[in-house]
Amino acid sequence: MRTTNRSAALALVGGLLLVSGFGAVGRPTGEGVNAEGPFLSGHVQLTDEKRFLKAGEAYFDHQDPPEWIVFQAIERPRAGEAPSGNYAMYAARLKREGGTTDGMVTGIEEPVLLSSPGSANTCGWIDPTNPMRVVFGSTIVPPTSTDTPGYSKDRQRYSWQFPPETEVVSVEMPEGVSRGGEKVPMPAAVKMFERPGYDAEGSFSADGRFYLYTHVDPSNNDPNLWIFDTKTGKHTAIVTARGYDGGPFFHPEFPKVPVIVYRSDRKGDNNLQVFLGEVAFGDGGDKSVPIGLARETQITADEGVVSWCPYFHPSGGYVVYATSAVSHGNYEVFAIKIAQDVTKLDAETVKVKDWPRARVTDAAGFDGLPVFDRGGKLMMWTSQRGAKVEGESKASSQLWIAKVTGEPAWAEKNK
Repeated sequence: MRTTNRSAALALVGGLLLVSGFGAVGRPTGEGVNAEGPFLSGHVQLTDEKRFLKAGEAYFDHQDPPEWIVFQAIERPRAGEAPSGNYAMYAARLKREGGTTDGMVTGIEEPVLLSSPGSANTCGWIDPTNPMRVVFGSTIVPPTSTDTPGYSKDRQRYSWQFPPETEVVSVEMPEGVSRGGEKVPMPAAVKMFERPGYDAEGSFSADGRFYLYTHVDPSNNDPNLWIFDTKTGKHTAIVTARGYDGGPFFHPEFPKVPVIVYRSDRKGDNNLQVFLGEVAFGDGGDKSVPIGLARETQITADEGVVSWCPYFHPSGGYVVYATSAVSHGNYEVFAIKIAQDVTKLDAETVKVKDWPRARVTDAAGFDGLPVFDRGGKLMMWTSQRGAKVEGESKASSQLWIAKVTGEPAWAEKNK
């Protein structure tokens, strides 16, 4: 995301918060939860504000049903100590009713710390071919400066910096990581690749070949989208428009459906919008190699509204995202239905306001960073709907999960 002061380590909504007590630590009540049905039901708070100062941006592994999640968090400091200014990266097993592999999710087991002390970390992702391997952006050591380019919405709570030391790293959890929180030494993070400038905000294609990520060129501090081909070792610029481009994800059937979704700040006003892009292939006659972007379509265009952190439903039929359409003080998750053949979208013929939308969440405070499991049966997101810690003025950001039990309530036209 582009900003006037351009800053990259996430500090979302007071920083996406995670807390302790790794069971079903809370369930929302009242009109908001009722309004979220029939699409969502059986809400469970995964993380406990007593353990973590803040946490969020969580992703499932790619098993069906999922067993692991990865997330970033800041632990609550001991009495008299200051909290860390950087997110650490964690993985945790999902707890399920009756101890089964497919029962209702009731919480998470003791999280496993993956990142090194003092490092700044963001945007974890679990390798689709290996559920024990986690990939994320990390400075590995404490960042040298806190005053780096990045994104900020009016210098408010929604901001993240781009430490130039940030590299894409991976950690493979040893087989000894067992249920019940037994402490097992983690191997050191290994760089997946190394380039000058910030590299993070990445995700793999479902087949594990392509890695889509944000790279900030240190010569101009412009964040663009790149694809790393693990087969050829080649990096290719995909979205290079001036202004922040980030938070990208592949279509669930990529490369068969050669489409990505991402957020951009094309106007330079910090009001992020959601885009779909069609990736072009064919370098050197090899039609499996990405060469750039064939076309893109902006799918949100609300004046003065921030729309960001988009994510495909596994069906490919719609995208969920967080938006300030309700209020800049109350971000909510919305869904937008996309064309059946997304490779035929054209910015000149598609009228964004005619695309059906639906409100997904309805609760006070921040709701955002929504993701689905591979089977589309669960949605996990970051929310401030939980209980407040004594002495604090508002609820912290925590991870929540719910069953997907229906379709979004589509409006015929977005007005």
